[in-house]
Amino acid sequence: MIGKIVQVTIDRPLGTYHPKYKDLLYPVNYGYIPGVFAADGEEQDAYVLGVGEPVAEFTGRVVAIIHRFDDIEEKWVVAPDGASFTKDEIMRKVAFQEQFFHTEIRMS
Repeated sequence: MIGKIVQVTIDRPLGTYHPKYKDLLYPVNYGYIPGVFAADGEEQDAYVLGVGEPVAEFTGRVVAIIHRFDDIEEKWVVAPDGASFTKDEIMRKVAFQEQFFHTEIRMS
């Protein structure tokens, strides 16, 4: 999956709050890949990095996969084509949510 171009439908835009956990603010755009199903039976979740404004959709490249050791889900990290991030940069950007899980960032 890493390196693949995908389209993300954003259902939690940058600057919005989690629908269930009202104190969880999204500092990045977050959504799902339509038609691609994850291990939890839902469409694949994705963080969109490198976009500084709320968007409804985004097409970009999968630059990393966040593997959760204590959850069935993995999260994809999608960024503009040509953008690059270190593992530390990715973790800082997604820590708002990933801090609650034991994770590993996988990159090519």
